[in-house]
Amino acid sequence: MTLTSPHLGSSEAWTDARLLYALEEVVEKELNRHLKVAKDWMPHEYVPWSDAHNFPGLFEDGTAWEPQQSKVTDIGKIALVVNLLTEDNLPSYHHEIASLFGRDGAWGTWVHRWTAEEGRHGIVMRDYLLASRAVDPDKLEQFRMTHMAEGFTSDNRHSMLHSVAYVAFQELATRVSHRNTGHQSGDPVCDRMLARIATDENLHMVFYRNLLGAAFDIAPDLTMQSVRDVVVDFRMPGHGMPGFERAAAQMAIGEIYNMRIHHDDVIQPVLRYLKVLDIDGLGPDGLKAQEELGLYMAGLDTEASKFDEKLAARKARMAARAAG
Repeated sequence: MTLTSPHLGSSEAWTDARLLYALEEVVEKELNRHLKVAKDWMPHEYVPWSDAHNFPGLFEDGTAWEPQQSKVTDIGKIALVVNLLTEDNLPSYHHEIASLFGRDGAWGTWVHRWTAEEGRHGIVMRDYLLASRAVDPDKLEQFRMTHMAEGFTSDNRHSMLHSVAYVAFQELATRVSHRNTGHQSGDPVCDRMLARIATDENLHMVFYRNLLGAAFDIAPDLTMQSVRDVVVDFRMPGHGMPGFERAAAQMAIGEIYNMRIHHDDVIQPVLRYLKVLDIDGLGPDGLKAQEELGLYMAGLDTEASKFDEKLAARKARMAARAAG
């Protein structure tokens, strides 16, 4: 990769525009790799249409929704709604990354391709939920309207590097959440659908993770500070949806997404792959960020262990009640 001038290695010289330009070749390379390995798939092929029947409204034969109509577990229903509402805000996500990364060149091609692939996820999840009657369709639509009407503002919109760091972790977090939801859903059809979505999310994570690695090569101090900030203040993009905190707590107990999973399956794999805590040659600001990141991860591991103990105790109490 050729930098525009030798002084650009210093943190002060890196602007978002210069970083976008310097990383353009990497984006093109990663885009081409992604297009070679990504497989197109048809959302309608993952939906159990034969299970579907009319709802009340325009149809005289419509049947009102009832909770017992679906085989999906309670925790599966909660997680499916959270995951779908997160996917629903795609127009806002597209606006955020298009504003940061631009709509031209390799960056723009990636932004539009990513948006098109993500669009499948909301389509297939909603069709599945309605066809299988897994959740109340009226409430689902009300939640969608409320969530989308509020829009989405990224915590990291102030910085291109912060945004790249965030999506590297967030795409993996989304993959893990979808995959675990499928495992806990109680429905093999749902599990297959979410496994297909999770495959997409993993490819998106690889794109951003590799881009983050390239950023470490050209601007290590700034990238380290961005990773520290993102990891310490990480929030899932669906945090503003109706009832998110309660749903997140239930998903934590249900082992779909909690502190242990966040530490072991999301943050650590990216840090380990990029050897973030082992990078040397950093300046004072980069070293400080690296040390703070290491301390934070140790603290997160400790908190996750405390959560594990509470969860184990809860399981033991429930098992005792069931046995009694």
